[in-house]
Amino acid sequence: MTAEHDAAAHDSANQLVKMANDIGNFFRAEPLREDAVVGIANHIDKFWTKSMRRKIAAHGEAGLDELPRDALRHLAKNPAGGPKAPPGGDAG
Repeated sequence: MTAEHDAAAHDSANQLVKMANDIGNFFRAEPLREDAVVGIANHIDKFWTKSMRRKIAAHGEAGLDELPRDALRHLAKNPAGGPKAPPGGDAG
C-alpha cells in the first residue's frame, strides 16, 4: 500500500465521519435520545453502501460525535436484516 493510498483512505474515512456527524446534527432535534440514535442508525443502514459502513467501522470512533457513535454501536449490535427499532423520526 502506498502512502498516497493511505492518505486517500484516511481522507475518505474523515469524510464519512463528517457525514455521520452531519446526520447526527439533523437527528439531534429528536426529543428522545434513543429515537435520535435509532434514526441515525436507520439512515446509515438505508443510504450508505456496505463499503462505507465497513470503512467507518474500521476507522473507529475517532472524531465521531456522541449520537453517531452510539448509532454505529447500535448497527454493530443489529446488523442489516436483523430486528430494528422504530425509525424514531426518520422520514421513512
